[in-house]
Amino acid sequence: MLLEYFQMIDRVESVDLKAGRLTARSVVPEKSPVFEGHFPGYPLVPGVLLIETMAQASGFLVLAATKFAAMPFLMSVDNAKMRSFVEPSAELEIEALMEHEGSGFAVTKAKIASGGKKICDAQLKLRTIPFDQVPLGDVVLKRAEELGLVAATAGSEN
Repeated sequence: MLLEYFQMIDRVESVDLKAGRLTARSVVPEKSPVFEGHFPGYPLVPGVLLIETMAQASGFLVLAATKFAAMPFLMSVDNAKMRSFVEPSAELEIEALMEHEGSGFAVTKAKIASGGKKICDAQLKLRTIPFDQVPLGDVVLKRAEELGLVAATAGSEN
């Protein structure tokens, strides 16, 4: 996890397209410039970055569900609940569940836990735009490969 670069997911653990489920993991870095201001002497991961983590997991699920044909963009976050603080070195378990995908939109429910303890959850709505309409396909596919999403998807049921 590189907070300052918005690389929130370390690896995709599993993708089950039939169930519409993706699981991922991340470890919060011990040190980050983010912690210098949030908060001096008591470093915590900002809630907005936890939402971004759930959005990225949801986006990777949408990428897999669309067979890497469409780029997901976060549209809205509904019913977000922050239940606990996240400190440096925390190991995060991230899950995204597909509620709807089609017609250029996707809806997911995502959650983060650490050591079995609920951290946060939310419903996320994403707009999907075909990669031939946005110049991000190569960058996004490379990141998906780095995280193991492409390999995890290859073994998933469709």
